[in-house]
Amino acid sequence: MELTRLIVKGGVISPGELREVVNMAMDQGLDSISFGSRQDIIFPKGFKALEKEKMGKHHFVFPDEKSGNNIVSSYVSTDIFRNTNWLTGNKFLYILEQFKDQPKLKVNINDPKQQLVPLFTGHLNFIASEHEDYWYLYIRLPKWQRMEVYPVLIYSWDIATFYYEIERIVTTEESCGIDLIFSLVTEALDTNNRTIDKPLNVPFYPFPYYEGMNRMGIDQYWLGLYWRNNLYDLEFLKEMCDLCFDCKIGKICITPWKSFIVKGIPKDRKLEWEKFLGKKGINVRHSLLELNWHLPVAMEWALNLKTFLVRTLDQFDISTYGLNFGISEYNRDGHYFTSIVVEKNDLPKDLESIKIRDTYNVLYAKNFDPNTREYIVHSQDIDKLELPTILIELSRKYFEELGNLVPETVENNQKKEKPKMDIYQCQECLSLYNPEYGDAGQNIPKGILFTDLAETYCCSLCEAPKSNFKILETVTA
Repeated sequence: MELTRLIVKGGVISPGELREVVNMAMDQGLDSISFGSRQDIIFPKGFKALEKEKMGKHHFVFPDEKSGNNIVSSYVSTDIFRNTNWLTGNKFLYILEQFKDQPKLKVNINDPKQQLVPLFTGHLNFIASEHEDYWYLYIRLPKWQRMEVYPVLIYSWDIATFYYEIERIVTTEESCGIDLIFSLVTEALDTNNRTIDKPLNVPFYPFPYYEGMNRMGIDQYWLGLYWRNNLYDLEFLKEMCDLCFDCKIGKICITPWKSFIVKGIPKDRKLEWEKFLGKKGINVRHSLLELNWHLPVAMEWALNLKTFLVRTLDQFDISTYGLNFGISEYNRDGHYFTSIVVEKNDLPKDLESIKIRDTYNVLYAKNFDPNTREYIVHSQDIDKLELPTILIELSRKYFEELGNLVPETVENNQKKEKPKMDIYQCQECLSLYNPEYGDAGQNIPKGILFTDLAETYCCSLCEAPKSNFKILETVTA
């Protein structure tokens, strides 16, 4: 289904801006909007292009356009979940304000101590360090096989400047790696960097409960709202924006879980909000099992599968506290950000005309921590009816291992490329020198590369000199 997206920078929108968007949608006869996984707003039923002056400052991306990547941020988590001490909501807003032009690459700006917003799903991922106002930068550009860490920490007020310079490099250079990017950025910009004194450590915490009315400090509350079908009623949103105005609430935050959070509800207005939700028939106490699913937008099969799995697991009274789940079409690009992924297999083209049952793969994140970005295949080509049993098994595995996990730095979590070793062959007698075995006859231990052997080395069989050996093949250690 074609979708029209509205970019919401960092997932932060004011009640006034949201009401403008609601009015635009209502003017076109729509009755609901949805939220996307990059904290954007989605119009699943289609949205006719508007004249530029009617759009105002809103950035719409229509189905035939490919430009327009949203900035994801964990501003939504500040003040309500654990966070890095120096990283306040205002800091996020100041940084987001520096992005004047719409990014062409995906940008994530996040606190590593929160679990609600994924850290590594962007092309450029800025992650707060323990040093005040300094950030790690992890880069994985399109077509890169692995993520690379930028060699220095980046100052808060240089983040946007860094981004636009890297965007310029990517669009002008045919190919570039981390070393070239670092060299070109250093040459072009005068910035306030800081040396990395230790690798990033991302602590593992169970996934938080982010819905309902919850206490925030001494005299305020925050409200998380979630719609099971991700279709948010426009009349409800319009009245909610008016209530935000009345309570002097300046920001509404969209989460990557297709929900939104309103922070700063005054204690003396809590009852008024609860009455408003009750009159509208809004359920604000979904179970964790119901909440923590990441689904593709506007795909009915995924919503139906989630409904089946949630109801089945609920019948067995299975605890999934701290876990989150994703449903996806077959995809090996590693851009999931849930603890457990149910992956729908593609039908072979020659079988598309035959009515056969779908099959699924089940993967889980290493240590059940999606920020490791390393997924393990648990089961393949499974029928839908087998999925609940597998999810129950993985849930039990998670609780068995919980508390036994050793935190690892991000650098240790990255898949390291295995070294390559050359096998050399003597051109006289065709004997081989393989570094994996060394040469016991000459007391050369395993692991010594041929190039590291002394120039006096000679063939153990025919005593030909080292210069008579040629590379036969290269193998992975």
